[in-house]
Amino acid sequence: MSEMANTDPEGIDAVRMTWNVWPRTKVEASACVIPLAVSIAPIRSHPDIPTLPYAPLRCKSCFSALNAFARVDFTAKIWICPFCYQRNHFPPHYAMISETNLPCELYPQYTTVQYSLQANPDPNNPSNVPQLPPVFVFVLDTCMIEEELGFVKSAMKQALGLLPEHALVGFVSFGTQAHVHELGFSDISKVYVFRGNKEISKEQVLEQLGLGSAGRRPTAGYPKGLQNGHSNTGVNRFLLPASDCEYTLNSLLDELQTDQWPVQPGNRASRCTGVALSVATGLLGACMPGTGARIIALVGGPCTEGPGTIVSKDLSEPVRSHKDLDKDAAPYFKKAVRFYDSLAKQLVSQGHVLDLFASALDQVGVAEMKVAVERTGGLVVLAESFGHSVFKGSFRRMFKDGEQSLGLCFNGLLEINCSKDIKIQGVIGPCTSLEKKGPNVSDTVIGEGSTSAWKMCGLDKSTCLTVLFDISSTERSNAPGTANSQLYLQFLTSYQDPEGKRMLRVTTLTRQWVDSAVSTEELVHGFDQEAAAVVMARVTSLKMEMEDVFDATRWLDRNLIRVCSKFGEYRKDDASSFTLNPCFSLFPQFMFNLRRSQFVQVFNNSPDETAYFRMLLNRENITNAAVMIQPSLISYSFNSLPQPALLDVASISADRILLLDAYFSIVIFHGMTIAQWRNMGYQSQPEHQAFSHLLQAPHIDAQMIIQERFPVPRLVVCDQHGSQARFLLAKLNPSATYNNSIDMTAGSDIIFTDDVSLQIFFEHLQKLAVQS
Repeated sequence: MSEMANTDPEGIDAVRMTWNVWPRTKVEASACVIPLAVSIAPIRSHPDIPTLPYAPLRCKSCFSALNAFARVDFTAKIWICPFCYQRNHFPPHYAMISETNLPCELYPQYTTVQYSLQANPDPNNPSNVPQLPPVFVFVLDTCMIEEELGFVKSAMKQALGLLPEHALVGFVSFGTQAHVHELGFSDISKVYVFRGNKEISKEQVLEQLGLGSAGRRPTAGYPKGLQNGHSNTGVNRFLLPASDCEYTLNSLLDELQTDQWPVQPGNRASRCTGVALSVATGLLGACMPGTGARIIALVGGPCTEGPGTIVSKDLSEPVRSHKDLDKDAAPYFKKAVRFYDSLAKQLVSQGHVLDLFASALDQVGVAEMKVAVERTGGLVVLAESFGHSVFKGSFRRMFKDGEQSLGLCFNGLLEINCSKDIKIQGVIGPCTSLEKKGPNVSDTVIGEGSTSAWKMCGLDKSTCLTVLFDISSTERSNAPGTANSQLYLQFLTSYQDPEGKRMLRVTTLTRQWVDSAVSTEELVHGFDQEAAAVVMARVTSLKMEMEDVFDATRWLDRNLIRVCSKFGEYRKDDASSFTLNPCFSLFPQFMFNLRRSQFVQVFNNSPDETAYFRMLLNRENITNAAVMIQPSLISYSFNSLPQPALLDVASISADRILLLDAYFSIVIFHGMTIAQWRNMGYQSQPEHQAFSHLLQAPHIDAQMIIQERFPVPRLVVCDQHGSQARFLLAKLNPSATYNNSIDMTAGSDIIFTDDVSLQIFFEHLQKLAVQS
C-alpha cells in the first residue's frame, strides 16, 4: 500500500485526486496521460465536520455556497466568490461579522461543512417522530426450493425486527405471477395478482390496485391517509409502519409457499422478475413520489417470463456468457437492458432506489439489472445461496443501527461548481445525470455526463463517485504567481438522512495550477498513484462496457508506456538507465495487477459476476478499490509478528500462514507443515499454545475485515496443495512457474501458468519506455 494509506488519506473532505496540482492547458493535461479526476465520498462522516443549523449563503451569479476561500471585505460587508469573482453583499443577520467574529463556514480549517435544512419543527409533530419515514418494499422471489425459501424468510423476519418502528413497509411476492399483498387488511390475507407474461404500465398498476389520483398526492410527512384513518390511499393499504404490520407480515411469511405453478421436466421455473419490479415501482410512485424509498429485490434465479426475460424456459439453452455477448448471440440481452433502463428512468424521476440481493448457483440477470441498480444508487449483493454468510451477513448489515450502520440516505442531489477553465466530463459511479447544461460542462462525455448536477436516489456514508475533468484553455491565460494561480472546485450534496432530515454537505477544494511545460517536478510530487490506478480501472471497465471493439490490455499498456516515457528518467535507448520517481514507483505494479484482475480478464467469470465486481469498483473509496485491483497479503509465522508479504508465489512457505484480502473474498492459507501439525491436533496440547495462537491470529484479523465490509466478503480457509488454494494462487505474481528453472526451496510453490511475471513485465516496460 502507499505510504498515504497509513493515515486517513481522504481527510475531512473525503477526497482523493489523481493529480494534486493541475496543468494549465489542455495540451499539457493530455500529456499527463492519467486523467484529471477527483474521487469523493459525498457524505462520509468525519468528527471534525461542523453541522450548521441554517442554510448557506449563495453567490447570486454562479450559485456556489459561501466558503473559506471567499475574499471578505469586513467593512463593506461584501464577499467575493472565488469561482466567478462576483461581489455579494452579506444579509442583515451577518452584520456582526468581523475578522475576529467569523461564521463557521469561513474558518480556513472547515473546507467541508454540513447544513441542516430542516424547516422550523412542526408543533403538532413531536420531535421524536421524523418528518419523512423511510419506506421499504420487499420484492420476494418464490420460485426456489423449500430450503432456500426458508433461509430468505428467516432473513426477512430478522430485518423486520431491525427496522425503525415508523418505517413504512410493503410486500410483493412473485413467481409465474406477481402478488401485491394488502398488509392493511389483516383479517384475512388479501392479494392483488398481476399476470407475469406481459409488460404493465404505471397507469395499469394504479388502476388494478385501486389507487386513483387520490393516492398520487405528494407527501410532506406522514401521508394524510395515515394521520386521519382514511383507507383509500395506498399508504394504509399497501404500506404500513413496521410496528403495525410486523405481526401480519410474519404470519404471511409463515404461510408463504414456493411458487405452485407446475414446471415441466427439462424446463426452468416461470419467473416474472420484471413485472414484479414494475408493479413495486408503480406502487411507490403512486404512494410516495419524491420521498426516500427502497425496493429490496430478493431474487433466486433468472427471469424467464415477461419483460426483463434473460433466458428461455428450456434448460438446454444456457444463460448468456461473455462469449455470447461478444458475438451478439444473446437474443434476450438488449431487450432486457432496455426494459431496466426505462425502469431506472421511472425510479429516478420518483426518487426511489432498487437494491438487489441475488442468490443462486446460476446467473439471475445482474448484468441486465445493473443499469437500474447503479443509476438509483442501489446496493447489490451476489451470493451462491440465501443460506450463505455472504447474503445473511450483508442483508442483516443493511438494517443494522449504531456503529455497524451503513448510514442509508435518500434522495441525494450532487452539484459541482468549478473555476473558469475547468470542464466536467462526467461521473463514474452510482448516480444519474440530470442533463443540467452550463459553462462548466465539457463536450466530451465520460460516464454520466453532459451536466453539472446528478441525482443519487440512494447513497450511504461509503458511497464514492469519480468525477473526471478537462481543461478548456489552450493558452496560459494567467501566469503562475499571479492571484489566479489557484483553482477551485465545490461539491454540494443535498440529501434526506436516515432520520428524515434534509441535509446539505458543501466541500470546497483548492489546488494550484502549474506550468508543466517548464518543469514536471511539482506535478510528479502531486501524483496519487493509488487514486490513479483506481481511476484507470474505472475508465477501463466503462470502455469495456460501452465500446464494441476495445482491447483493454493494449490500451492500459500503451498508457503505462506513455506515463513512464514522460515521467521516468533515462538515457534514450538505454533500458538499464531507466528509473522512476518514488511518487510513481508503485503505479506499474498496480497496472500489472489490473491487467490480470477480474475487471479486465473476464473469461473466467459470468456476465453477472463481472457486472457485480464493476458496480462495487465504481462505488467504493480508493483504498478499498485498490485492494480489489491489488490484494493485500499478510504473513504469520513463529519467528516474527504478522507482517505484509509480497503478492508473489515466493511468499508461500511450508511453515507460514498467509491471509489474502482480495476484497470480495478473504483467503486463509496454511503452509504444508502448519496444515500437518493442525491435522495432528498439536493446537489442543497445552505445551503447544504458541501454535494455537498462531492458528487463531489470521482468523481474528479476517473477522475484523469481515465486520467492516459491505457486502460481506466470502471467507475461504485452505491448505497448500489443496483444491481451494487456487483462490490464493490466482492472485499471486507467478515469479516461479512450471517452465522457468528456478531453485525451489523446500515447502515453496510454483504456479502453472503462461502469464508473464512482474519482473518480465517491468523489463519489457523499461525497453519500450526508453525507445526514441
